[in-house]
Amino acid sequence: LEQPVEFSIKSGSPEKQRSGCVVVGVFDSRRLTLPATLLDKAANGYISDIVRRGDMEGKAGTTLLLHAVPGTLCDRVLLIGLGKEKAFHEKEFGNAIRTAIKALNETGAFDASLFLIELPVRKRSIAWRVRQGAMIAKDAAYKFDQFKSKKDEVRRPLRKLTFGIERRGELAVAERALAQGIAIAEGMALARDLGNLPPNICHPAHVAERAQAMAGELKLECEILERADMEKLGMHSLLAVARGSHQPPKLIVVHHKGGKPGDKPVVLVGKGVTFDTGGISLKPAPDMDEMKYDMCGAAGVLGTLQAVARMQLPLNLTVIVPATENMPGGGASRPGDIVTSMSGQTIEILNTDAEGRLILCDALTYAERFDPDTVIDVATLTGACVVALGAVASGLFANKDSLAHELIAAGNEAHDRAWHMPLWDDYQELLKSPFADMGNIGGRWAGAITAACFLSRFAGKFKWAHLDVAGTAYKSGADKGATGRPVPLLAHYLLQRAGQLN
Repeated sequence: LEQPVEFSIKSGSPEKQRSGCVVVGVFDSRRLTLPATLLDKAANGYISDIVRRGDMEGKAGTTLLLHAVPGTLCDRVLLIGLGKEKAFHEKEFGNAIRTAIKALNETGAFDASLFLIELPVRKRSIAWRVRQGAMIAKDAAYKFDQFKSKKDEVRRPLRKLTFGIERRGELAVAERALAQGIAIAEGMALARDLGNLPPNICHPAHVAERAQAMAGELKLECEILERADMEKLGMHSLLAVARGSHQPPKLIVVHHKGGKPGDKPVVLVGKGVTFDTGGISLKPAPDMDEMKYDMCGAAGVLGTLQAVARMQLPLNLTVIVPATENMPGGGASRPGDIVTSMSGQTIEILNTDAEGRLILCDALTYAERFDPDTVIDVATLTGACVVALGAVASGLFANKDSLAHELIAAGNEAHDRAWHMPLWDDYQELLKSPFADMGNIGGRWAGAITAACFLSRFAGKFKWAHLDVAGTAYKSGADKGATGRPVPLLAHYLLQRAGQLN
């Protein structure tokens, strides 16, 4: 197995670094950053000469590798184009780090010193830049090639990455932010791995095994409820979805008890449909393979839990994952069936492809037993949310505006953004059924909102938010794969709650 990159922080001047490669930035209009200027001084204008000749103009996304730069102790210098200085914000900062990691992996350098962390991102602290830098660097190096007989070999992969910072006084804060960034990135990697695994391997039992393994490693409490347990609890809504599959459903419950015993927990509920055919309301064949990503909500909350446990946050966090397949078959639920949820409310199943809400509603009722302070569910719930927000923002619904504001702020801090959508009573009308307490769909219009309205009927006993990540948890096309969102958003929200966000 490839070794993960080892990260460290150092305060020192770039020309004094004995390393395989020193990375510095150049703004558009060929203006050198401070670390690039220090290297240039040591090299008697060698770098500014090259820039003046037009070999590196500073355009965003461009790179130039220099060897044996005079007056320096490193083997190579990598120049990264940063674009316009006035337009250099969070996104450009992230792009510069990604560009650097991609280029470094092609240089053959075993270790590198990165002098991009001190770049001026408006209103962002050194802790923010280090945390984001670590998250982005690790995420940029992510690979999923375990099922390829010929691996995508990197000739000499990067082994060590040092973040250069200017002031020694910032080292302690930077070290803590680095540890946080690494923990969040590893949580994202777990979420990406679970999402990318093929559905013949990543079925409900596999997700349960991964949760148990994580609980064992990180000393967490874990309980797996089987079909018989769910029947006893009256989870007939969840079980209705599982009926068509040969794979038994699992209800996975994991606790991180980092807070005081009396502290009410935050509960994260993740939709774990490990493959969604649509059931009897069968989906069209094109792109159906992407329905292995219908458990990205589950993957996201498990990734968040891992990050929280690794950061040892002083709070109580419980994760609940209802895991099942949604398959057609002789035992499958039909449109027109009526089921009784664990809450006692009855549901007319009008469309078996609106199954996420059917498993989440019973999991939300189950969450009541933990007397939670806050419950957040995460689900690749509706195509309507993708139509509304595309792949940029996750849809956010909440029964308390204060909770919505906290999550929006955490998303902005993490650059993993969400958008607050309405949850007005007017939309509840669309769920009326002549035969049951509610239908499981609300018709053609406002699909993401009516799905959230459905869930809100099971969340009346606590502060609750719903994140629809159908557009953000995975990508289609040439860049196909799970993204690891919304792990950064949730991790930053929990860091904020624990008072550990600098």
